[in-house]
Amino acid sequence: MDKKSYTTENSRWLPTSKKEMQSLGWQQADVILFTGDAYVDHPSFGAAVIGRVMEAEGLKVAIVPQPNWQDDLRDFRKLGTPRLFFAVTAGNMDSMVNHYTAGKRKRSDDAYTPAGRAGQRPDYATVVYSNIIKQQYPSVPLVIGGIEASLRRVTHYDYWSDSLKPSILADSGADLLFYGMGEKSIVEFIRLIQRGVPFNNLTTLPQTAFIVDKEENYPSKKEWDEFELAPHEECLADKKKYARNFMHIEEESNKMEAKKLVQRIGNKQVVVNPPWPVFQEHEIDRVYDLPYTRLPHPRYNGKGTIPAYEMIRHSINIHRGCFGGCTFCTISAHQGKFIASRSEESILKEVEQVTKMPDFKGYISDLGGPSANMYRMKGIHLEICKKCKRPSCIYPKVCKNLDTSHKPMLDLYDKVRSNPKIKKAFIGSGIRYDLIFEKSGNDDTDKINRHYLREVIKNHVSGRLKVAPEHTSEQVLKTMRKPSFSLFQKLAQEFKKINAEENIDQQLIPYFISSHPGSTPEDMADLAIQTKNMDFRLEQVQDFTPTPMTLATVIYYSGYHPYTLEKVYTARNQKAKLEQRKFFFWYKREYRKSIIQELKAKKRQDLIDQLFK
Repeated sequence: MDKKSYTTENSRWLPTSKKEMQSLGWQQADVILFTGDAYVDHPSFGAAVIGRVMEAEGLKVAIVPQPNWQDDLRDFRKLGTPRLFFAVTAGNMDSMVNHYTAGKRKRSDDAYTPAGRAGQRPDYATVVYSNIIKQQYPSVPLVIGGIEASLRRVTHYDYWSDSLKPSILADSGADLLFYGMGEKSIVEFIRLIQRGVPFNNLTTLPQTAFIVDKEENYPSKKEWDEFELAPHEECLADKKKYARNFMHIEEESNKMEAKKLVQRIGNKQVVVNPPWPVFQEHEIDRVYDLPYTRLPHPRYNGKGTIPAYEMIRHSINIHRGCFGGCTFCTISAHQGKFIASRSEESILKEVEQVTKMPDFKGYISDLGGPSANMYRMKGIHLEICKKCKRPSCIYPKVCKNLDTSHKPMLDLYDKVRSNPKIKKAFIGSGIRYDLIFEKSGNDDTDKINRHYLREVIKNHVSGRLKVAPEHTSEQVLKTMRKPSFSLFQKLAQEFKKINAEENIDQQLIPYFISSHPGSTPEDMADLAIQTKNMDFRLEQVQDFTPTPMTLATVIYYSGYHPYTLEKVYTARNQKAKLEQRKFFFWYKREYRKSIIQELKAKKRQDLIDQLFK
């Protein structure tokens, strides 16, 4: 099957130009969506998902990918005025994370652009695009969403300007913000405006945020309790108030029955409505069953491959959400703590679609999710979950009310493997090994979970199993909400044992972070010593990057832990961060002298002896 027949069978792309709109017989789009990413019609690209969801509601949706914001702004006018509203997303990444390294150096590439070219989107893309649209079309409603808008919905620390910024609603001028995974919100929003409900009355939608005057009476739901956060101005003046705000935000984000959050800013107030209940199976299936072509738009033909697409083109996402609660991660803040799992039928149907792609060679690159092994996991007794506000279901220990059985995944993997067109389905997402080794109190479940590890190593690893212990220090791991390093050591032993028994030769690849809040140079020296003793020469490492709406970022800026208000040491300047990072590469000659000098200055000859003996 050639590419033309493949795309014709699956569907067309959403139009990106006036000519494409006219070819469809459109005089006007209902919605025009601007995105900082290239337009790839694949369920891993947020703009494509929201576009297809709106299309399924009967709307004419057009997309303007990576508009030029530096010329005469013709890209913002080329499709005219939408009948209903404009929508803006920065793309699959926060634009500042996309643009800059942890050391604030400008990146030379952009994975979401053809040929990886940099410079195709602005810094703070959501704000820049929104301000241009508001200047050009002041009377047309504008909504924003995606990860950049979602994680900047209230006062947040912006690492790149080293400052606290107000809700992105204030800087963007947007009329409404959809936070988290926005499909349910956008569908309800569309149905209301199609019925003629005035835009200013759309203040009762779950999982949305908006700005109103400080004393304004606006429609709300009676069943929603309200919690008032410390005002933006008080956060600017008092870092402890900013830190404490985060505790309330995180707790409400992780509740099944959350409160509405209100934060004052000047003579306005930002209102964040509670999230929707977690997606039911049929709801998430509907999103993934939409008619994606799974290909980049033809406008990119001959312009080079899109690196992010190349990574996921043959991947399958089987669930959303993560209950790990890692303090440096934004997944639960955006996707939610509770797992939304697709049906086997929907997943297997997508697997079949992938096998029909003209470039498919028999290998699924990833059959996973935010964490690979949380598919179908949920609370055993829902009433207990309804009363819970823990940010993590597995830290400091695995909740006894959590069903940790890996059997649904084993069954799914077996069915995927049984497809004669599949040579191998890899698990490329990270695996939470604490779920595998946890004693659940049920011998059958424990046996299944250990069997899962063997099954993954034997049948679903492409030579390298990636896991994320992140650090070796118990104190740092506590700050991260990660399990003891001894559990990783147990995994390494099991991995070696299974490889020997199955007569295979694979690598275990651990991920580590330097300069995380709580980490000292001595902790990094210990990390180097312990990984050296396990014969690792680390390659998957990174320096901690403070990103909006994580607990670790709040500590980085404020110096206080939001839950205890105790002071926490953090390497804040580039010199201190580089001093920690070099311990990853203790075996390189260029770092040996400076490492020894630093440890001598701290009177830690014992660490020098262990590292270089």
